[in-house]
Amino acid sequence: MKGLLRRRVKTAVLAALVILLAIVPLLGNMYYTSVLIVIGIHAMVAVGLCLLIGYTGQVSLGHAAFYGLGAYIAAVLSTTYHINPWLAMVLAVAATAVFAFAIGFPIFRLRGNYLAMATLGLGIIIWILFRELDGVTGGQVGFPGIPAPSIGGFAFTSDFRYYYLVWGFCLAVMVASQNIVNSRIGRAMRAVRDSESASQSLGISSVLVKAKILALSAACAALAGSLYAYYVGFIDPGPFGFLFSVRLVVMAVVGGLASIWGAIFGAATVRLMTEFLHPFGDIDVILFGLILIVVMILSPQGVTRGLADLWRRVSRRLARQAR
Repeated sequence: MKGLLRRRVKTAVLAALVILLAIVPLLGNMYYTSVLIVIGIHAMVAVGLCLLIGYTGQVSLGHAAFYGLGAYIAAVLSTTYHINPWLAMVLAVAATAVFAFAIGFPIFRLRGNYLAMATLGLGIIIWILFRELDGVTGGQVGFPGIPAPSIGGFAFTSDFRYYYLVWGFCLAVMVASQNIVNSRIGRAMRAVRDSESASQSLGISSVLVKAKILALSAACAALAGSLYAYYVGFIDPGPFGFLFSVRLVVMAVVGGLASIWGAIFGAATVRLMTEFLHPFGDIDVILFGLILIVVMILSPQGVTRGLADLWRRVSRRLARQAR
């Protein structure tokens, strides 16, 4: 009975979220629409991080690199080689996933702080390549003229149109990720997270599972990166550095490391705080670090999970008082 009620509540919340997202652009405020587009793009990356960190127990401090690979590969293929933007996006996601899968085998033989440092180093190396390969990426000058995707004569050139495109992809990624979590591979992920030794005794290859989830997580980031490149029409190495990787981790932590739908809340919180603190320079980096520390101490499962637990405790107390 409680499980049925919980599913109905989740369905109602999801329906309310979809309705709200559908209505916002109709209000006519392009600034809010633009902010929500970026939140949707970042939420996709945060979902991938939740799969990797929350459900598989593996740290990544270089996820901005996969986000940037998706953006640059899609941009170069569609602009330099004039490949259809949709096909370029598919190729960017596939190439990034294959790269992540291949690099996952040596990286995931490391653990703890060594794993964190390895992912950090990978992210920095790829960011340097974005900056130094002038002939391919445009270097520090940037890569302009990225075309917008289109279907027939319908081009996604306005914020109003692009909003629905991004959130359509975002919701699809979240539904697919939720299904993965509830599947056999999802159980293997949690087994690896809880105890690698125990999972290996059950015949689960922990390194293979972690490499697969890294590839899946990188694919989510690459999809978001390609959508970002098509949206802004111009990219440079700036948005793909280490500080953005930190923001992504904060998004995942605030939303709940083991909460797929909480990624929206995490992405929205970080993005809105960034907008609010933009006039104050780099103070947001300090604030995000403090938020990460506080959340991990007070609510390790994330703000959304903490609020849900608080709601359940309050509901039980009120039910007992009503008796």
